Amino acid sequence: MDQAPERGGLRRFLRRLASSNAELEAEELKKDTGAEGATPIAQCGERRRAQVAGTLRTVTLRPRGGAPALEAELYDGSDVVSLVWLGRRRIAGIEPGRRLRAEGLVSLQDGRKVIFNPRYELRGTT
Repeated sequence: MDQAPERGGLRRFLRRLASSNAELEAEELKKDTGAEGATPIAQCGERRRAQVAGTLRTVTLRPRGGAPALEAELYDGSDVVSLVWLGRRRIAGIEPGRRLRAEGLVSLQDGRKVIFNPRYELRGTT
């Protein structure tokens, strides 16, 4: 009798048991990102258009140059990108824990990846 499927299942079970919640979340997000046809954030290059997908970790109001700016941190399991909507104080549906897909020009600001005024599509909650 072949025991290979049993061993594979046992290996996965033990791996999940030994992994932290953060590692498991990252693994799930990476799968979801690939399924949505998005580019992993870790592979996004500066000054290139990219479509990314993930979960919003934080949403904050951070004025820039005296004007309001809504900033959200998007995490996909590989890296983080800041999504910044200039001139906005609030956007319905943009809240921590929300899944979304965003598209725009990736730039670097203070060593962090940023997309200003991205096009976005709300996906659901995690």
